[in-house]
Amino acid sequence: MLLSSVIIILREVLEAALLFSILIALSKHSGFDLRWIGWSLLTGLIGAVVYAQSIGVVSDWFEGVGQEVSNSLIQLTTYFMLVFYMALQLRFNHQQTDLKYSSGLLIKIIMIIIAFLAITREGSEIILYFFSVTHSEDHYVAVIIGMTIGACIGISVGFLFYYLLINLTSKWAMNTGMVLLIMVSAGMVSQASLLLIQADWLPSQLPIWNTTDWLSEKSATGQLLYALIGYEATPTAIQAGLYLGGLLLPVFVIIILKYNLKKNSKPAFDFQEL
Repeated sequence: MLLSSVIIILREVLEAALLFSILIALSKHSGFDLRWIGWSLLTGLIGAVVYAQSIGVVSDWFEGVGQEVSNSLIQLTTYFMLVFYMALQLRFNHQQTDLKYSSGLLIKIIMIIIAFLAITREGSEIILYFFSVTHSEDHYVAVIIGMTIGACIGISVGFLFYYLLINLTSKWAMNTGMVLLIMVSAGMVSQASLLLIQADWLPSQLPIWNTTDWLSEKSATGQLLYALIGYEATPTAIQAGLYLGGLLLPVFVIIILKYNLKKNSKPAFDFQEL
Protein backbone atom coordinates (compact mmCIF):
# COMPACT_ATOMS: atom_id res chain seq x y z
CA MET A 1 0.00 0.00 0.00
CA LEU A 2 2.88 2.37 0.78
CA LEU A 3 4.58 1.85 -2.59
CA SER A 4 1.28 2.03 -4.48
CA SER A 5 0.48 5.34 -2.81
CA VAL A 6 3.89 6.75 -3.71
CA ILE A 7 3.52 5.78 -7.38
CA ILE A 8 -0.07 6.99 -7.76
CA ILE A 9 0.44 10.35 -6.06
CA LEU A 10 3.78 10.88 -7.80
CA ARG A 11 2.07 10.49 -11.17
CA GLU A 12 -0.69 12.94 -10.27
CA VAL A 13 1.61 15.55 -8.72
CA LEU A 14 4.42 15.40 -11.31
CA GLU A 15 2.43 16.64 -14.28
CA ALA A 16 0.94 19.59 -12.40
CA ALA A 17 4.31 20.39 -10.78
CA LEU A 18 6.13 20.38 -14.11
CA LEU A 19 3.48 22.57 -15.70
CA PHE A 20 3.52 25.01 -12.81
CA SER A 21 7.32 25.22 -12.65
CA ILE A 22 7.62 25.99 -16.37
CA LEU A 23 4.88 28.63 -16.34
CA ILE A 24 6.26 30.33 -13.22
CA ALA A 25 9.80 30.40 -14.62
CA LEU A 26 8.64 31.87 -17.94
CA SER A 27 6.53 34.40 -16.04
CA LYS A 28 9.56 35.63 -14.13
CA HIS A 29 11.61 35.90 -17.31
CA SER A 30 8.77 37.91 -18.89
CA GLY A 31 8.58 40.26 -15.91
CA PHE A 32 5.04 39.28 -14.87
CA ASP A 33 3.92 39.65 -11.29
CA LEU A 34 3.17 36.27 -9.75
CA ARG A 35 -0.24 37.04 -8.25
CA TRP A 36 -1.78 34.74 -10.85
CA ILE A 37 -0.29 31.79 -8.91
CA GLY A 38 -2.48 32.51 -5.90
CA TRP A 39 -5.61 32.71 -8.04
CA SER A 40 -4.63 29.48 -9.79
CA LEU A 41 -4.14 27.60 -6.51
CA LEU A 42 -7.36 28.93 -4.99
CA THR A 43 -9.60 28.22 -7.98
CA GLY A 44 -7.85 24.92 -8.70
CA LEU A 45 -8.32 23.60 -5.15
CA ILE A 46 -11.98 24.62 -5.18
CA GLY A 47 -12.40 22.97 -8.56
CA ALA A 48 -10.72 19.77 -7.34
CA VAL A 49 -13.00 19.51 -4.29
CA VAL A 50 -16.16 20.22 -6.30
CA TYR A 51 -15.16 17.80 -9.07
CA ALA A 52 -14.30 15.05 -6.57
CA GLN A 53 -17.59 15.50 -4.72
CA SER A 54 -19.51 15.41 -8.01
CA ILE A 55 -17.73 12.38 -9.44
CA GLY A 56 -20.69 10.08 -8.75
CA VAL A 57 -22.93 12.22 -10.92
CA VAL A 58 -20.23 12.80 -13.54
CA SER A 59 -19.54 9.07 -13.84
CA ASP A 60 -23.15 8.46 -14.88
CA TRP A 61 -22.87 10.79 -17.85
CA PHE A 62 -22.46 9.40 -21.37
CA GLU A 63 -23.88 6.01 -20.43
CA GLY A 64 -21.52 5.40 -17.53
CA VAL A 65 -18.22 6.69 -18.97
CA GLY A 66 -18.60 10.28 -17.83
CA GLN A 67 -15.43 10.33 -15.73
CA GLU A 68 -13.22 9.13 -18.59
CA VAL A 69 -14.81 11.51 -21.08
CA SER A 70 -14.70 14.48 -18.69
CA ASN A 71 -11.05 13.88 -17.81
CA SER A 72 -10.15 13.57 -21.49
CA LEU A 73 -11.96 16.83 -22.25
CA ILE A 74 -10.05 18.55 -19.44
CA GLN A 75 -6.77 17.23 -20.89
CA LEU A 76 -7.65 18.33 -24.43
CA THR A 77 -8.81 21.76 -23.24
CA THR A 78 -5.56 22.18 -21.32
CA TYR A 79 -3.64 21.18 -24.44
CA PHE A 80 -5.28 23.79 -26.66
CA MET A 81 -4.91 26.44 -23.95
CA LEU A 82 -1.19 25.63 -23.82
CA VAL A 83 -0.90 26.04 -27.59
CA PHE A 84 -2.72 29.37 -27.28
CA TYR A 85 -0.42 30.38 -24.41
CA MET A 86 2.73 29.56 -26.40
CA ALA A 87 1.51 31.65 -29.34
CA LEU A 88 0.64 34.59 -27.05
CA GLN A 89 3.95 34.35 -25.20
CA LEU A 90 5.90 34.36 -28.44
CA ARG A 91 3.96 37.37 -29.69
CA PHE A 92 4.46 39.12 -26.34
CA ASN A 93 8.23 38.70 -26.60
CA HIS A 94 8.23 40.53 -29.96
CA GLN A 95 5.82 43.36 -29.06
CA GLN A 96 6.74 46.93 -28.29
CA THR A 97 6.56 48.02 -24.67
CA ASP A 98 3.38 50.09 -25.06
CA LEU A 99 1.48 47.09 -26.46
CA LYS A 100 2.55 44.56 -23.83
CA TYR A 101 0.11 45.41 -21.04
CA SER A 102 -3.01 43.97 -22.67
CA SER A 103 -1.13 40.95 -24.02
CA GLY A 104 0.44 40.30 -20.62
CA LEU A 105 -2.96 40.42 -18.92
CA LEU A 106 -4.38 37.91 -21.39
CA ILE A 107 -1.38 35.60 -20.88
CA LYS A 108 -1.87 35.65 -17.10
CA ILE A 109 -5.57 34.79 -17.54
CA ILE A 110 -4.62 31.88 -19.81
CA MET A 111 -2.06 30.65 -17.25
CA ILE A 112 -4.70 30.77 -14.51
CA ILE A 113 -7.04 28.68 -16.66
CA ILE A 114 -4.30 26.15 -17.47
CA ALA A 115 -3.28 25.81 -13.83
CA PHE A 116 -6.92 25.64 -12.73
CA LEU A 117 -7.62 22.75 -15.11
CA ALA A 118 -4.45 20.89 -14.11
CA ILE A 119 -5.06 21.24 -10.36
CA THR A 120 -8.74 20.38 -10.73
CA ARG A 121 -8.01 17.14 -12.54
CA GLU A 122 -4.95 16.00 -10.61
CA GLY A 123 -6.26 17.26 -7.26
CA SER A 124 -9.59 15.48 -7.66
CA GLU A 125 -7.79 12.22 -8.43
CA ILE A 126 -5.71 12.60 -5.26
CA ILE A 127 -8.82 13.34 -3.15
CA LEU A 128 -10.69 10.36 -4.61
CA TYR A 129 -7.74 8.06 -4.06
CA PHE A 130 -7.28 9.21 -0.47
CA PHE A 131 -10.89 8.61 0.54
CA SER A 132 -11.10 5.33 -1.37
CA VAL A 133 -8.19 3.67 0.44
CA THR A 134 -8.30 5.21 3.92
CA HIS A 135 -11.65 3.75 4.93
CA SER A 136 -9.63 1.05 6.70
CA GLU A 137 -7.54 2.11 9.69
CA ASP A 138 -5.00 -0.58 8.80
CA HIS A 139 -4.04 1.30 5.64
CA TYR A 140 -4.40 4.85 6.90
CA VAL A 141 -0.83 5.46 8.10
CA ALA A 142 0.78 3.71 5.11
CA VAL A 143 -1.35 5.71 2.66
CA ILE A 144 -0.56 9.03 4.36
CA ILE A 145 3.17 8.29 4.36
CA GLY A 146 3.11 7.10 0.75
CA MET A 147 1.11 10.12 -0.43
CA THR A 148 3.48 12.47 1.39
CA ILE A 149 6.55 10.84 -0.15
CA GLY A 150 5.02 10.87 -3.64
CA ALA A 151 3.94 14.50 -3.34
CA CYS A 152 7.35 15.59 -2.03
CA ILE A 153 9.15 13.86 -4.90
CA GLY A 154 6.83 15.40 -7.48
CA ILE A 155 7.12 18.90 -6.02
CA SER A 156 10.91 18.54 -5.76
CA VAL A 157 11.13 17.68 -9.45
CA GLY A 158 9.02 20.76 -10.18
CA PHE A 159 11.41 22.94 -8.16
CA LEU A 160 14.35 21.38 -10.01
CA PHE A 161 12.92 22.32 -13.42
CA TYR A 162 12.04 25.79 -12.13
CA TYR A 163 15.58 26.53 -10.95
CA LEU A 164 17.06 25.09 -14.14
CA LEU A 165 14.93 27.47 -16.22
CA ILE A 166 15.26 30.51 -13.98
CA ASN A 167 19.08 30.32 -14.13
CA LEU A 168 19.15 30.36 -17.93
CA THR A 169 19.19 33.56 -19.96
CA SER A 170 15.76 34.76 -21.00
CA LYS A 171 16.21 33.60 -24.60
CA TRP A 172 17.36 30.12 -23.62
CA ALA A 173 14.72 29.85 -20.90
CA MET A 174 11.94 30.75 -23.35
CA ASN A 175 13.15 28.28 -25.97
CA THR A 176 13.68 25.49 -23.44
CA GLY A 177 10.36 26.22 -21.75
CA MET A 178 8.53 26.09 -25.08
CA VAL A 179 10.08 22.73 -25.91
CA LEU A 180 9.10 21.35 -22.51
CA LEU A 181 5.54 22.67 -22.85
CA ILE A 182 5.23 21.10 -26.31
CA MET A 183 6.25 17.71 -24.89
CA VAL A 184 3.98 18.01 -21.84
CA SER A 185 1.01 19.12 -23.95
CA ALA A 186 1.51 16.30 -26.46
CA GLY A 187 1.53 13.87 -23.53
CA MET A 188 -1.87 15.24 -22.53
CA VAL A 189 -3.24 14.40 -25.97
CA SER A 190 -1.92 10.85 -25.58
CA GLN A 191 -3.49 10.53 -22.13
CA ALA A 192 -6.80 11.90 -23.43
CA SER A 193 -6.81 9.41 -26.29
CA LEU A 194 -6.23 6.54 -23.83
CA LEU A 195 -9.19 7.68 -21.74
CA LEU A 196 -11.39 7.88 -24.85
CA ILE A 197 -10.30 4.37 -25.82
CA GLN A 198 -11.29 3.17 -22.34
CA ALA A 199 -14.66 4.88 -22.82
CA ASP A 200 -15.07 3.18 -26.25
CA TRP A 201 -15.21 6.57 -27.93
CA LEU A 202 -12.12 5.56 -29.89
CA PRO A 203 -11.53 2.05 -31.23
CA SER A 204 -9.44 -0.32 -29.14
CA GLN A 205 -6.31 -1.66 -30.83
CA LEU A 206 -3.40 -3.91 -30.08
CA PRO A 207 -0.25 -2.06 -28.95
CA ILE A 208 2.29 -1.35 -31.67
CA TRP A 209 5.16 -2.01 -29.23
CA ASN A 210 5.78 -2.98 -25.61
CA THR A 211 8.70 -1.43 -23.71
CA THR A 212 7.60 -2.54 -20.24
CA ASP A 213 10.62 -4.80 -19.84
CA TRP A 214 12.97 -1.94 -20.73
CA LEU A 215 11.24 0.87 -18.85
CA SER A 216 8.21 0.23 -16.69
CA GLU A 217 5.62 2.97 -16.31
CA LYS A 218 5.62 2.22 -12.56
CA SER A 219 9.31 3.08 -12.15
CA ALA A 220 10.41 6.55 -11.03
CA THR A 221 11.89 7.23 -14.48
CA GLY A 222 8.73 5.97 -16.14
CA GLN A 223 6.59 8.28 -14.00
CA LEU A 224 8.80 11.26 -14.85
CA LEU A 225 8.63 10.48 -18.57
CA TYR A 226 4.88 9.96 -18.28
CA ALA A 227 4.49 13.47 -16.87
CA LEU A 228 7.04 15.05 -19.21
CA ILE A 229 6.32 13.39 -22.56
CA GLY A 230 3.29 11.20 -21.91
CA TYR A 231 5.34 8.00 -21.93
CA GLU A 232 3.26 4.90 -22.61
CA ALA A 233 4.86 1.45 -22.62
CA THR A 234 2.11 -0.11 -24.75
CA PRO A 235 0.69 2.58 -27.08
CA THR A 236 -1.76 1.85 -29.85
CA ALA A 237 -1.50 3.28 -33.35
CA ILE A 238 -4.21 5.85 -32.53
CA GLN A 239 -2.36 6.99 -29.42
CA ALA A 240 0.93 7.29 -31.28
CA GLY A 241 -0.71 9.17 -34.15
CA LEU A 242 -2.50 11.62 -31.88
CA TYR A 243 0.66 12.12 -29.84
CA LEU A 244 2.57 12.98 -33.00
CA GLY A 245 -0.18 15.37 -34.03
CA GLY A 246 -0.06 16.93 -30.56
CA LEU A 247 3.66 17.54 -31.04
CA LEU A 248 3.40 18.96 -34.54
CA LEU A 249 0.51 21.40 -34.04
CA PRO A 250 2.29 23.79 -31.61
CA VAL A 251 5.51 23.46 -33.63
CA PHE A 252 3.68 24.58 -36.80
CA VAL A 253 1.95 27.38 -34.90
CA ILE A 254 5.27 28.66 -33.53
CA ILE A 255 7.03 28.42 -36.92
CA ILE A 256 4.25 30.28 -38.74
CA LEU A 257 3.97 32.93 -36.02
CA LYS A 258 7.74 33.49 -35.94
CA TYR A 259 7.76 33.86 -39.72
CA ASN A 260 4.94 36.42 -39.64
CA LEU A 261 6.50 38.35 -36.76
CA LYS A 262 9.85 38.48 -38.53
CA LYS A 263 8.19 39.48 -41.79
CA ASN A 264 6.12 42.26 -40.24
CA SER A 265 8.77 43.57 -37.82
CA LYS A 266 10.29 46.92 -38.75
CA PRO A 267 12.96 48.96 -36.99
CA ALA A 268 11.64 51.77 -34.84
CA PHE A 269 13.85 54.28 -36.76
CA ASP A 270 15.68 53.67 -40.02
CA PHE A 271 18.66 56.02 -40.46
CA GLN A 272 18.86 55.10 -44.14
CA GLU A 273 15.60 57.00 -44.73
CA LEU A 274 17.27 60.32 -43.86
